[in-house]
Amino acid sequence: MDNTSYTILTRQSGLTREMSTIANNIANASTTGFRQEGLVFSEYVQKVGRNDSVSMATSRVSHVRGEQGALIQTGNSFDLAVEGDGFFLVQTPDGERLTRAGAFTPNHDGDLVNMDGYAVLDVSGSPIFIPPDSVGIKIAPDGTISNQGQLLGQIGLVRPTTAHDLTREAGVLFSVKNGHEPVVAGRVMQGFLENSNVNTIGQLTRMIEVQRAYEAGQSFLEQENDRVLNTVKTLIR
Repeated sequence: MDNTSYTILTRQSGLTREMSTIANNIANASTTGFRQEGLVFSEYVQKVGRNDSVSMATSRVSHVRGEQGALIQTGNSFDLAVEGDGFFLVQTPDGERLTRAGAFTPNHDGDLVNMDGYAVLDVSGSPIFIPPDSVGIKIAPDGTISNQGQLLGQIGLVRPTTAHDLTREAGVLFSVKNGHEPVVAGRVMQGFLENSNVNTIGQLTRMIEVQRAYEAGQSFLEQENDRVLNTVKTLIR
């Protein structure tokens, strides 16, 4: 296989991965707190000979979009949304994870948990306890939780210490390689959930572009294969 074929195959592999990412975005267009993801393509150029070079494009880096999703009012006391910067922090079996999905509820032990049963953490990184007899829970924009004037805790809002350091692990959960830091600018909205920030029309448009680019690459590979076969047939006559 020559350099041209290797180059096209690498490009095709990247396009296949991007198509999978787009499909996942569209499938989660209605998922609470979902963040649209994209791929960053990079090009490697290698000199071959005195005046020639070969370039190879690949996609190895994913990028999570940070635009605000629409806020949907639910009226549920433990449905929370972040307006602006920041993520909720939850404790999973694999460690702390960041999320924008704020559909929370107290479990049978009174700990505030997400839909997967993972504990929601406060500003000090500890689980938040909601007394069983609580009525009229109020959650202020700074995350402070109170019950009839009694302070119960404060929901922690964090962000990655390093920009673009989010790695999707499962749906709406993200890990960060270089740690996280508190956020003071974000607002916690009680009785709201944040919708997905997926731009469905934009993703469908990009899907068509990727499909056409893939088909063009496939056509080129077929033509290149025919050229090589014809050359071999000519040489062995």
